[in-house]
Amino acid sequence: TSRQANELADIQNRLIFVKIGFLMLLVLLGLRLWQLQVRDGLHYQELARDNRTRSIVLEPARGLLFDRNGELLANNIPSFQLYISLEDMQDREALLAQLPQYVDIDQQEISDKLALKSRRGRVKIKTAITLKEAALIESHRLELPGVVIQPEYRRYYPLENYASHVLGYVGEISESQLKDPEFSNLQGGRIIGQNGVERTFDEFLLGETGEEVIEVDALGYPKRSLSVQRPLAGDDLYLTLDIRLQRLAEDLLGEEAGAIVALNPWNGDVLALASKPGFNPNDVSGGISAKDWQRFLKDTRHPLTNRAIQGQYPPGSVFKIIMAAALLETQTLSAQELIPCHGTFPFGRRVFRDWKAGGHGQVDLTKAIAESCDVYFYKAGNQMGIDPIATYARQFGLGEKTGIALPSERSGLVPSSEWKRKVKGEPWYPGETISISIGQGFLSVTPIQMAKMASIVATNGRVVQPRLLKASRLRRTGNLKEEPEAPTRQLAISPQTFAHIKEGLAAVVTKGTAQRAQSKIVSIAGKTGTAQVVALKPDGDKDKNKEPQKEFRDHAWFVAFAPVEHPKIAVAVLVEHMGHGGSASAPLAKTLIEAYMGFETTQKPSL
Repeated sequence: TSRQANELADIQNRLIFVKIGFLMLLVLLGLRLWQLQVRDGLHYQELARDNRTRSIVLEPARGLLFDRNGELLANNIPSFQLYISLEDMQDREALLAQLPQYVDIDQQEISDKLALKSRRGRVKIKTAITLKEAALIESHRLELPGVVIQPEYRRYYPLENYASHVLGYVGEISESQLKDPEFSNLQGGRIIGQNGVERTFDEFLLGETGEEVIEVDALGYPKRSLSVQRPLAGDDLYLTLDIRLQRLAEDLLGEEAGAIVALNPWNGDVLALASKPGFNPNDVSGGISAKDWQRFLKDTRHPLTNRAIQGQYPPGSVFKIIMAAALLETQTLSAQELIPCHGTFPFGRRVFRDWKAGGHGQVDLTKAIAESCDVYFYKAGNQMGIDPIATYARQFGLGEKTGIALPSERSGLVPSSEWKRKVKGEPWYPGETISISIGQGFLSVTPIQMAKMASIVATNGRVVQPRLLKASRLRRTGNLKEEPEAPTRQLAISPQTFAHIKEGLAAVVTKGTAQRAQSKIVSIAGKTGTAQVVALKPDGDKDKNKEPQKEFRDHAWFVAFAPVEHPKIAVAVLVEHMGHGGSASAPLAKTLIEAYMGFETTQKPSL
């Protein structure tokens, strides 16, 4: 029928539309497939590749440290470092809870490191994990997505506590350091020098990072290496230290707090720079916990303080060397002029006493230095006044940093009338000059300043900056580069003045206050000193018949050079709370000098 024919035609028309629609859909799908596979194929291949590749920063081996004779002081040893890949970490809270089960690390430490804004890609969680910890993590890798163990080098100091204040230590760059323009080219996680020569010469020791592109699995674990740009190790440095002398200096101090500095007086080479108590840089450089670091900082003996350059002490009678130069150059007294010493120096309503109750009798300059006569220098200081004394003290390098290549050196203090007006808002009182004349009062110095002063006297006025770097081996070329010696200048002090001072210093050892420094193998000139621990003393005069508690005892000084005729070494020894320099410090200097002269005869060819 016509009705049926119409219905059939209608169905056929609908089928045609369905077919056309289906064909159009196929065309659209084909076009989209072409777009994805052909036109945009490379783009999506790159996205896929990025999803399974990671770029890793390769840390360079840090430059090695040697002493002047090529003895190894700091090197690098293989170790395992623990990282978390931020791209592959899945459940942050679960990871924070699980990881401390396998590694000795505090959960809060992990959280703090992950929260740092400077971190991108991988975050170093712990330096130098143990083999056992590494094995545990590897055996539980499926439970720790994003946790990666990376083999790298870590710093190692084979001498442990020896030379710790000179060498310093390394550590991860801090957030505050990353904001410093000095470190603008570094990223978070880098290991840099944090103290000592590690800090001073960090730019040479650091080296240049490399890069490795690796393929990783779904958990972020490396599968294979795709490309590698090798890192460049840092330069090797040769220090001026003679580690034999350094060891001996530290052994001589033993358990006592103090410092010993030994210099070549002609070129400023630091042969030994000892400070006790010390520390083991391996304990700090291996990634110290916040708790252990606080323990270091709160230690009442201050093992991290480099007393040789940071300890500030009254010089005591060692300052009489400068007093002698000042009184001769200003013609306040002549070297031959005799001053009567009866053991006291009346001044206004006060009486200043000599260390020797009965006095020294008639005293000229040589005897005044040899016997350390206080009255002689009281009189000279009173006649000169504070400002000429301060002028000559500064000429010998006091009151300013020596410029040694170590961080945080202190300058000590040379007071003057102007200084007191500015700082105290008071005039200078003449009685204060009397105290300064024997190295007490406001005056303070560092052991390295005293060694430099001894060097100046030894060389008749040659002033040279102490130096620690002798040479470097450049990793790019393999060439050895000798460091130029520091420029020198000559003090405007007459040779006659130095001759008179040296005569007195030689007499100190042969017949004066430091006879325990007398040697059978080398002539030694020196000066003892006793630095009063003013702030720690009880009120009133000390009971001389009663031995004070150790913390109330004076500090013991001895400065020296040898041989007297042709000096090769200048030494300053400071031992805290050990009383008189002649008995406590002078024998240490003698032993050190004799050892050095022995080393000189059997010296290895130095670089």
